[in-house]
Amino acid sequence: MTIRPPLSSTGIGTAAALGAFLLWGFSPLYYRAVGQAGALEILAHRVVWSLLLCLLLVVASGRVMELRRLLGDGRHRRILLVSALLVSVNWLGFIWAVNNDRALEASMGYFIFPIMMLLLGRLFLDERLNRPQQLAVGLVLGGVAIQLLLTGRLPWIALVLAVSFSLYGLVRKKIPVGTLVGLTMECLLLAPPALLYLGLQWRDGALVFGTLGPGFDALLAAAALVTAIPLLLFTSATRRLRLGTVGLLQYLNPTCQFLLAVFLFREPFGQAHLASFLLIWSGVLLFTLDSRRRAGQAAQG
Repeated sequence: MTIRPPLSSTGIGTAAALGAFLLWGFSPLYYRAVGQAGALEILAHRVVWSLLLCLLLVVASGRVMELRRLLGDGRHRRILLVSALLVSVNWLGFIWAVNNDRALEASMGYFIFPIMMLLLGRLFLDERLNRPQQLAVGLVLGGVAIQLLLTGRLPWIALVLAVSFSLYGLVRKKIPVGTLVGLTMECLLLAPPALLYLGLQWRDGALVFGTLGPGFDALLAAAALVTAIPLLLFTSATRRLRLGTVGLLQYLNPTCQFLLAVFLFREPFGQAHLASFLLIWSGVLLFTLDSRRRAGQAAQG
């Protein structure tokens, strides 16, 4: 009998990264499936059910004391309140985009995201941009400008998603807290308005939950899994892989979203979209090549 060797740490990390980015990339299918509930109700369910799941995971992983210490730290609570508001804007914008035929623009936002992180690093962390990075930023801004000039419409969903998620990452860098405990705290802070919204919808007879059968209700509750599983896989991947590798693999997410929007959802993709995406993809490619070059130089040095 042949005994298979155990997977290496790199193999596990790669599998986890692929799982995370593919789940995020195909998540529009889930939000389309629960689209009858409306973006705000889906967001509220995502917060409430994610909180319940995260609390179970916190207990199971023995991190209750870590959560309690965080609850008692006023400064960290205030920082996490800001990050919670930012991630809720990102979640709501993405859900709304998918269910309003703007999934293509949403994918653009996640292509722009790494370049937006460069800009925020320059503005808030005084991180200097080298020539390739400056050119990458210019190409992405050119892609946004072309979209505005040729269609007469600013791709605001793409910008909202890119800016909110970039600011979220920037804020979370300021607090030394694990992914699971941090997400639990964020959901805990968002739970009161989410429950209030669901209660008001129920009072007014506008709540979709409970009206379309147990299958649909279970699907809404599964928002917790859609939220937590890829995030935990992503955390596992970042612990085992170089950040450059994770950064390269993360483009699977918007690529899957792009393909779904064009080929499954049949959203319009004309010459203006092509010109805009070509510039953005060029900027992303330049940024990726420069990141890999600098990572190679760091490894040699």
